[in-house]
Amino acid sequence: MPIVIVQITEFECGGLALSMSHAHTAMDGFTTFTFINEWTKVCRLGIPEDKIDFLSINLADVFPSRDLSKLLLPRLPQEDREEAKLVAKRLYINESAISRLREEVGDLCFKPSRVEMIVALLWRALLRASEKKHGHLRRSLMGVPINMRPKLKSLPQIEKSFGNLVIYAPVKFIPGEINNMELHNFVRLIRDTVKETIVACDKTSPDDVVAALANIYNESFQEQEWGASDEVDMYTSSSLCRFPTQEADFGWGKPCLMHFGSRHNQVCWLYDAECGNGICVQMDLKETNAKLFECEDDIKAFFEF
Repeated sequence: MPIVIVQITEFECGGLALSMSHAHTAMDGFTTFTFINEWTKVCRLGIPEDKIDFLSINLADVFPSRDLSKLLLPRLPQEDREEAKLVAKRLYINESAISRLREEVGDLCFKPSRVEMIVALLWRALLRASEKKHGHLRRSLMGVPINMRPKLKSLPQIEKSFGNLVIYAPVKFIPGEINNMELHNFVRLIRDTVKETIVACDKTSPDDVVAALANIYNESFQEQEWGASDEVDMYTSSSLCRFPTQEADFGWGKPCLMHFGSRHNQVCWLYDAECGNGICVQMDLKETNAKLFECEDDIKAFFEF
């Protein structure tokens, strides 16, 4: 199986589509979009090969290969793609709606980012949709990816490394622990879990980093009471905001439409809108969940389809 596949499709109308698929074990979002951005600059500006300023290929030196079976619990079987019947829904939240959302979140001891507020809102809508489906609120696990390159202070050599240096913060929702499902508590839960994950993984040696990562996965995504349970709703949020996705100009002009998705899991993809200061959201959801989700009051109040 190839690590990376790139396909270019030319349409009769004259438009082009560039598709890229890769193994996530080899490339994370930082690597993918840095690669695409540098590739476009080489094409557009004609940069010579010896002048290309690219990422460092040094992760194998810092994190040598090892037998992870001694650290990680057995991997859970992936749900069959055909049975899952995932569908993609594209939403848009404009700058005015984001301001209204900030007012609803209210005062906290920190200023939440746009992404934190939007993910909290989407997650609450997903939980309420699940409640309508099952007749009661269920536990939920939201994986929030963190680019660890700038977070591992003791390993400055990996700040611009090619590869996968993402760790997923396991944000856990337990019914009854968030008063009245208030939005500011979801925001705080996301912020606190991300900070705790960073602190847990910021070790002085690569071996300790790997051990900390394995411990987080074993206690959440692989845990029988959480990631391995059919009674837990699993989601992932992935923010591509501030990545140079809209600047990917090969010399043909900037992209007018983008689409993401692994199609393995239910994912919320956030990325900067093509124009203005709004944010686009692509929701990859099971078909039955998508219909309930788009009818939720939070979605109708803040988003456009």
